[in-house]
Amino acid sequence: MPPTNSRTFADRGTSAGDPDAERDRLGVGRAHGKAILLGEHAVVYGAPALAIPVPQLTVTANATRFLCPGDGADKVSFAMTGPASAPATPLATDGLRRLVAEFKEMTGVAGRMCVDVLIDCTIPQGCGLGSSAACARAVVLAFADLFARRLDARAVFDLVQTSEKVAHGRASGIDALATGSTSPILFRSGTARELPIPMPGDGPPHPPERTDGRADVSRPFGFDGLFVIADSGVAGSTKDAVELLRRKFERNAETQAEFVRRVSSLTHAAARDLARGQSSDFGARMTDNHKLLREIGLSTDRIDALVDATLAAGGLGAKISGGGLGGCMIALAGEPGRAQAVVRRLHEAGAVRTWVVPVGRFASHAN
Repeated sequence: MPPTNSRTFADRGTSAGDPDAERDRLGVGRAHGKAILLGEHAVVYGAPALAIPVPQLTVTANATRFLCPGDGADKVSFAMTGPASAPATPLATDGLRRLVAEFKEMTGVAGRMCVDVLIDCTIPQGCGLGSSAACARAVVLAFADLFARRLDARAVFDLVQTSEKVAHGRASGIDALATGSTSPILFRSGTARELPIPMPGDGPPHPPERTDGRADVSRPFGFDGLFVIADSGVAGSTKDAVELLRRKFERNAETQAEFVRRVSSLTHAAARDLARGQSSDFGARMTDNHKLLREIGLSTDRIDALVDATLAAGGLGAKISGGGLGGCMIALAGEPGRAQAVVRRLHEAGAVRTWVVPVGRFASHAN
């Protein structure tokens, strides 16, 4: 699902060029959360990264056009609401303001944009789960619906990136794509490839090997994919983490090269593990990636405690997910019974909330 090099958008109604027309018309856009399995931060420097959608964490943007006042300026307001009928609060971000200007220029909306946007977001902020990108994506799609513009994947990606670069200073683009994907993706340098999850009975392209080097055809092929996300309760800052690494790499280019090389190797190996249904090996790559992130200064004592709790409960692997310096940890638990044990241990270790994200044959075990 790589963005193409062309961008297409077209009117779908005769009034789309007149923002004062069809007042009170509603435009709706939707997106969801994401979690990075391997490769965060290194992806900014050209390494690959693996991410999964988190469909139970949703964002819906409702954009309503109103009659423009007579002062000649655009009037676009944003408000945020959330779970449990939370009251709407005004939202003013430079990223979303920039997005409005870029949308208008890209799509040729004539005249003024006078729109109220209400964003219903269930993705916690500062947790590395893609809240800013998902909100931006939902807003882009709501504007497209409201002004009857048909945007291709590249146009949506570019508009979300406009907001993300303002929000984070430097954005790889993985969040902009993963918050709209329906399956795991392998992302690198602005393009993404969907990774199908093998199911039992699927024939692996290369059967898993035993320790003696012979193919192991005795166990069913399929990826045991119950992931558990745990919120440490401390908000992280992707922008701060990106800046921390930038300064560190500027001081020592060899540190950057070694970090990117090792993360790239782990991510490529994990993609092969996923394709071959080798859950245990995949989990081990996650834990190894966490060690690299911890060594470079992006973990916290609380995140490390959650990783240790996961492994003690029998989890197959665990690591930071997202920017670090707080936020969330993600674990591969495998079987449903093991996932329940991991969730219990994580709460005992201080996780303030958890989400189970199933892939493949465990899709019915979400909670």
